[in-house]
Amino acid sequence: MTALTQDALIERLSAIVGADKVRTDADSLETFGKDWTKIYAPKPTAIVFPKTTEQVRDIVLLANEHQLALVPSGGRTGLSAGAVAANGEIVVAFDYMNQISDFNAVDRTVKCGAGVITEQLQNYAEEQGLFYPVDFASAGSSQIGGNISTNAGGIKVIRWGMTRDWVAGLTVVTGKGEILRLNKDLLKNNTGYDMRQLFIGGEGTLGFIAEATMRLTRTPKNLTVLVLAIPELDDVMKVLNQFQGSMDLTAFEFFSDKAMRKVLARGDVPAPFDSSADFYALIEFEAVTDADMDLSMSLFEQCMENGWVVDGVISQSETQAANLWRLREDISETISEWTPYKNDISVVVSKVPPFLNDIDEIVTREYPDFEIIWFGHIGDGNLHLNILKPDALAKEEFFERCAKVSKWVFEIVQKYDGSVSAEHGVGMTKKPYLEYTRSAAELAYMRAVKAVFDPNNVMNPGKLVDM
Repeated sequence: MTALTQDALIERLSAIVGADKVRTDADSLETFGKDWTKIYAPKPTAIVFPKTTEQVRDIVLLANEHQLALVPSGGRTGLSAGAVAANGEIVVAFDYMNQISDFNAVDRTVKCGAGVITEQLQNYAEEQGLFYPVDFASAGSSQIGGNISTNAGGIKVIRWGMTRDWVAGLTVVTGKGEILRLNKDLLKNNTGYDMRQLFIGGEGTLGFIAEATMRLTRTPKNLTVLVLAIPELDDVMKVLNQFQGSMDLTAFEFFSDKAMRKVLARGDVPAPFDSSADFYALIEFEAVTDADMDLSMSLFEQCMENGWVVDGVISQSETQAANLWRLREDISETISEWTPYKNDISVVVSKVPPFLNDIDEIVTREYPDFEIIWFGHIGDGNLHLNILKPDALAKEEFFERCAKVSKWVFEIVQKYDGSVSAEHGVGMTKKPYLEYTRSAAELAYMRAVKAVFDPNNVMNPGKLVDM
């Protein structure tokens, strides 16, 4: 394999995608070389923008010919440095592969280029009288290829599952430069290994997703939001059990009082009620009939009588429902000014209270000056731990101390048989801790799979697993 000079590299890439689709200016390298993580400085060599699957293939073949490292770039909203190019890699940005086509009303499927923005697909589904249910705060900028590569979850998992559950078929370019069309959009296809599942959540380490056939579903009716003030964490689980035992919920989120106070302090969203509590639950459900609303009120009253809930409010309009959702969805943006340490972790739902309490206790004991903000999709066991940087503490020292926090947190994750990454992927930030969730044998098989699809290690090297 021969090394390419910078000029020769740009010439070869330009021959594949066109000179106007290769960028090396400082602003582009900075923008497309990173995601939302703030730990690694972006240092890509070039940014290339393919428009077709065949162009992606030719880029991968060039990478194999000259041992070039490639990093996929979607909406760059990840939080595990899975899309960071910190070591001179070529960034493959899918922004121009953003076409939606081949809608099938009978199958309720649609083909999406890897660069289709999540909200773009949601809006398209709505135009067809249907619904794409995978939703999260970054839906306005995240891309379908990235969602699939990290198996994104979000706020509706309790009802509609993860991204994985909505992928009918995939077109991928492997690390060898081969184009695979997987599953042919079939509902039933029991013909051996379902290789879609390797690329879903594979973070671009086996190959790049070029196109996906996504499933759609019926539009939910009259989504109604209930926010409850709950004094004890254990009571949050009792409320979940009470509601889930009688109703099909579309979301069950929670957040701490500290989290809500940060959001309310901005003045953009009104307080839901006068009472306060240590925790809050946001419950969403379809109120199709008066009976559905009556049932929700009956369950709320039972929770009040049992002392699990001290106050609550239910939406009376779409505007009020949207404002109640902002109490939860505005948290990440609100706390970003404190340069938070973030951790996305999960356990089975029944273990959430002791799991959260164990983490809270050790962080508070070791670092009493750290402010902890909790929120998450408690209905599926996914918690978001956020520790805010004290104003007087330098960022470098803060992240150094947080590295110790990570070890403590992941030891607790291991104790409860949980996951070190519930929905944000592994990338570079979680890779050193993968052993807390995966066994040595599992990791060995993961490396072996990587070697089959990407023998020259050109696809997102340094992420997820090492060869």
